Amino acid sequence: MKTITVLFELLVLFAISPAITQGQAAMPVDITIDRDGILLKGKFFFSDGPGPFPTVVLLRGFPGGESDVLGIGNKLAHSGINALTFNYSGTYQSQGQISWDNMQLDIHAAFKFLRQSKNTTQFKVDTNNIFLGGWCNGGGMAITYAAYHPEVNVVFSIAPSDQTEFMKVYISNPEIKKMTDKSFGDISYPKGHLRFEKGASPQEVAAAGIDKINPVFNLKKCAPLLVSRDILLIGGWDDIQTTMEAFILPLYRALQNEGAKKVRFIAFQDDHYFQKSRLELADTVINWLKTIK
Repeated sequence: MKTITVLFELLVLFAISPAITQGQAAMPVDITIDRDGILLKGKFFFSDGPGPFPTVVLLRGFPGGESDVLGIGNKLAHSGINALTFNYSGTYQSQGQISWDNMQLDIHAAFKFLRQSKNTTQFKVDTNNIFLGGWCNGGGMAITYAAYHPEVNVVFSIAPSDQTEFMKVYISNPEIKKMTDKSFGDISYPKGHLRFEKGASPQEVAAAGIDKINPVFNLKKCAPLLVSRDILLIGGWDDIQTTMEAFILPLYRALQNEGAKKVRFIAFQDDHYFQKSRLELADTVINWLKTIK
């Protein structure tokens, strides 16, 4: 029963991952990102001073919240690094429908937003130093995006989820599937705020077969494409959702096996939400970013 409970918590995290804030707010401003006519709602945490400033595209969990990500955006802004975060298409007030592919398009739209001249000027963005990072689902999506976009040289991934591993558990355990389907049903339209693209819900992905999942969402298979990047992986030893053993260590070993030389791996004695170490977590990300040349 304990195993079932842990696996259920692993699956449900994709449906209830909250945004967690910490410390004095940096007063983010509301932004709207135009993804080819689909409007995504987000927040911009901006640094004070003449600039321009390094800027992080900071990805939320799934489906995320409408504010900060583990308090990191706030801390980044106070340290002289801008942060942009947003709601994926099909979630909360963002238009469109959610799918793994659409999340990747959302990230691309966020990068384009930062490079538009009016936004570069308004938010004092150093376009030579735009970084990518995320937590949970966002951590996995950051790895995938960086793998297939060589212009992204710096990426950090906190407790990254792996969509292939997620679906393996979902498919292999009927009890987990039943509980997960109920959880997703409760937060999906028309009951909730989540709007899936056709074929993108866990039920539909499972019906198509795990062999049909795009390999770009298998993080270990991304490793050969990330050899030259600066990468920070962060996990929690007490995380029973995106566990070290199933998610983070396999990715780290895959990167090692490919000969990646600029990978740093840090583990906290903490859970998936880093309740005991959020300030230290944010400082770790900031200090690492400031070492990148």
